[in-house]
Amino acid sequence: MVPDWLSVKDDYIPKEEKNLYIQKSIFSIIKIISIIRQNKNQDKLVYSINPTLKVISTIIIIICISLSRSLIYLLILDIYAFINLFLMEERARKRIFLRSLTFPLVTLIALIPSMLYGNVYNSLLIFQKLIITILLMNLLSHSTKWSEISKSLKLLFIPDMFIWIMDITIKYIVLLGEYSINLLYALRLRSVGITKNKYTSLTGIMGNLFIKSYKMSEEMFQAMECRCFVGEYVTKANLNFKKVDYIYLFVNMFLISLFMCLKLGIF
Repeated sequence: MVPDWLSVKDDYIPKEEKNLYIQKSIFSIIKIISIIRQNKNQDKLVYSINPTLKVISTIIIIICISLSRSLIYLLILDIYAFINLFLMEERARKRIFLRSLTFPLVTLIALIPSMLYGNVYNSLLIFQKLIITILLMNLLSHSTKWSEISKSLKLLFIPDMFIWIMDITIKYIVLLGEYSINLLYALRLRSVGITKNKYTSLTGIMGNLFIKSYKMSEEMFQAMECRCFVGEYVTKANLNFKKVDYIYLFVNMFLISLFMCLKLGIF
């Protein structure tokens, strides 16, 4: 026999809640993962340049920027950086430009007292160096896969342990990000009505994420132990050059030669 309370129609309607804190958390994590995992094999010219050549050239150019005292040389590098920027796709171009201007503008505001006391040239020099350095690093990160960057560092005699830690960190950021997205979606589906203690649920997710990361680190340690890992990180850098790579190499060699000439006072 069916109880009476089971035959009564349930008229309970929970109060609606927007749950914006869950939605914003999901979007922010997806945004970070998409930046790391975005597909850079596009038809644009700057994406097809050899990644090893890009990494080495960018590092050398940044060293030249840090040692330079010539505004003319920095202006030439500005033109070079903005040409590379316009070769990027439109969405990435806007994102790189905005990110590259934020910190230098804050620094320029902080340098205003120094400029008022007559130190205008050095202040503008610092401002220019910041813009070009941040712009070149953003161009490199948006046009080159992280895996290719870690492979290229091997040729620069970077310690194997440093490359391995950086590579594993990036991979685990993606894995733990995807796991946290699943947890947030599960929390969203189970949230009925108004949740009073919103931050309690988020701290629970953080604790769950910590336990998951600890288990994954233990599993990775055991896997490395079984494979007799001794700290040697073997990678193969891509050294096959195309026509566009030789053009890119020629432009960068010209910029480095120009820096040497200005430094030695030939011009």
